[in-house]
Amino acid sequence: MIKESLDALVHENVELAKKVRVEDDIIDQLNEQIFRELFTFMLEDPRKIHASLYIMQISKSLERISDHAAGIADMVVYMVTGQSVRHKSSSSSESKE
Repeated sequence: MIKESLDALVHENVELAKKVRVEDDIIDQLNEQIFRELFTFMLEDPRKIHASLYIMQISKSLERISDHAAGIADMVVYMVTGQSVRHKSSSSSESKE
């Protein structure tokens, strides 16, 4: 996603930037799923708490990286089109076009 967002910036490619925004939504959903599943594991077996917390932290860090890539993609869309897509989900910005 970082490479794609930087490629979108260099080539002023709005479609690639929008693809990165969609991928960010997917990563957000995966992070939530990981949290729910690990929370369930921790409730079922307290011995899994330590490892689960590490995995949650890794998942959250990867989700933040995808947020940064999406931020670059948002700037690309604004730079090329003048349209601000920040604070909008990728599905709502695509439905307006």
